[in-house]
Amino acid sequence: MKSKSLKIVKIGSSILSDRELLQEFLLDFSHIRENKVLVHGGGRHATELARKLNVPVKMNEGRRITCADTLDVITMSYAGKINKNIVAQLQAMDCNAMGFTGADGNLIKAEKRPVSVIDYGFVGDIVSVDNELIAELLGWGITPVFCAVTHDKKGNLLNTNADTVASELALGMAVSYETELFYCSEKAGVLENLNDPESVITTINTASYEEIKRKKLISDGMIPKLDNCLHALRHNVRRIYIGDHKLLKPGNKLFTTIEH
Repeated sequence: MKSKSLKIVKIGSSILSDRELLQEFLLDFSHIRENKVLVHGGGRHATELARKLNVPVKMNEGRRITCADTLDVITMSYAGKINKNIVAQLQAMDCNAMGFTGADGNLIKAEKRPVSVIDYGFVGDIVSVDNELIAELLGWGITPVFCAVTHDKKGNLLNTNADTVASELALGMAVSYETELFYCSEKAGVLENLNDPESVITTINTASYEEIKRKKLISDGMIPKLDNCLHALRHNVRRIYIGDHKLLKPGNKLFTTIEH
């Protein structure tokens, strides 16, 4: 019987790139009393930095192709400026945060994505999460802040999708915690009408998701994320929430809950 609860929160670039929204969001996050983990990427900041450094930005269907120079930019941006700024702000809010890549403590191990039609370069697919060490960190009162950088334990850092990092952390920690996963980005939830920001589908479960896909009520771009969510639910993650920067606010009712 699991007696401990854990909230894993993934924050998107739309919040990271707005100083006031980020501060507001982090304050709400700091007020979570349960065990908590924060996960972030920072694609917008990395793109801006790459352009300043004259590093070509190459994308394929929204996925960043990561050459060696791009990996340097990702590391500087995600593991450096963004991660440490978040940690510093949380410390100012009396939240004892500590920043990590997957390489730190061998917490998240990945393998370089094999080349098929597209060579994504230094992009990693996660193979393991050290849930026991993360549990020890939580037991010491530390709030881990993970950036979307993993490693292959062969000396290579790897750019890894932040949604996937959050999901794999939730899967790993669900072994010993009642785990809930929160995806916070620019939309208030899963929208039935992309042109109506309030057309939020409030609840999705396995049965209704198949119906939603059949009727094509959601955009094709949302389907991979929801597939990922359903996979997490099948592996003991208790519940998943999708919303905007207000998702963690007490009293907020405009978001999507994904459950069994």
